[in-house]
Amino acid sequence: MLEVRGLSACYGKHRALDGVGLSVARGEIVVILGANGAGKTTLLKAIVGLVPPIRGARVTLDGSDLVGLPSHAIVEAGIALVPEGRGIFAELTVRENLLLGAYAARARLKEASNLQRVLGLFPRLEERFRQVVRTMSGGEQQMVAIGRALMSAPEILLLDEPSLGLSPLLCRELFQVLAGIRGNGIGILLVEQNAKQSLNIADRGLLIETGRIVGQGSAAELKDDPAVRRAYFGAAAPGADGATGSRG
Repeated sequence: MLEVRGLSACYGKHRALDGVGLSVARGEIVVILGANGAGKTTLLKAIVGLVPPIRGARVTLDGSDLVGLPSHAIVEAGIALVPEGRGIFAELTVRENLLLGAYAARARLKEASNLQRVLGLFPRLEERFRQVVRTMSGGEQQMVAIGRALMSAPEILLLDEPSLGLSPLLCRELFQVLAGIRGNGIGILLVEQNAKQSLNIADRGLLIETGRIVGQGSAAELKDDPAVRRAYFGAAAPGADGATGSRG
């Protein structure tokens, strides 16, 4: 289990995160919802060591402390990040991108089986296995990015806005794949603007504003919360005035 306690981080004098706490179990999807600039991306970067946390924070995976470790050691421990913008190697083939994801020692012995699992999740990547990634569509490139992260054999997968720029059809396919990844026992911490579809597959959700967690609940509770519906669905729950999820 990934556990985060008292996680704060700054950009210069600006405090981007303020005492964030959360947990993600294996086989669970937790979605983080919030406006642009709320601290969602900073949260993911702080978990994997790309943004240094303020002293006193705890980030653990199965009880092992990750704070202060370099990013490659955090991958080795079992956490993989798919950043916004994908971060793929555009001039390499699908095959080359995927195999680069297996550099962690924990993944090398399972490279062949992991590759088959990834291609099973993304049959289109098998069809385009030798294709140069820059010639592929945005949706296909996102598949490559997620597949490469899965090649590191993570226990927990962090995703930053994976549906950004995708067509509605590809969005639906993407969220179906994320549900399949959960079915393989991998925990997912998902930052996503598409609140409706992400809550449809999530187990739990957290609301973040100005670097603080201000609400949380089961996905079902948050979908029925009129404040969440107004903020993220563009409509209030019919006939409802009170919040169902746990807020505050």
